[in-house]
Amino acid sequence: MTLTSAETTSGALLERRGQRLIDAAVSDRELAAAQALVEEETILARESVLRALGLLDIPSEADVQWEGLAGQVYRLGLDDEQRAFLGLTLSMVGIGSVGLTAVAELDERRLAVMLRAIARLAGNDTLAVGTRI
Repeated sequence: MTLTSAETTSGALLERRGQRLIDAAVSDRELAAAQALVEEETILARESVLRALGLLDIPSEADVQWEGLAGQVYRLGLDDEQRAFLGLTLSMVGIGSVGLTAVAELDERRLAVMLRAIARLAGNDTLAVGTRI
């Protein structure tokens, strides 16, 4: 499969925005949430999400607006599974309260991402991407 220049550029922009999100983390909770969103990929790829987070213009230093994102969850154009994942992610940051039963909405890939994020939050950073849980 050959990527077009637009796809390559889009991927590079997403990677830079993801790195800004990770770099802007000011706590272990924010770092775990940022890494989960970057690893999940589809949510962070949405312009509406980037705008709500304050990452649309790729600032040199990001001031991530987690609260702004939480206030717009139902206006971001996410499907139910993405919304469940985002709700769980925001709960890690300490914003909102999503019941753990939301994991029932996640497919296997997103569930694995969320389990790795929870492990990171608990101080166990040894679970690598691709590790079967």
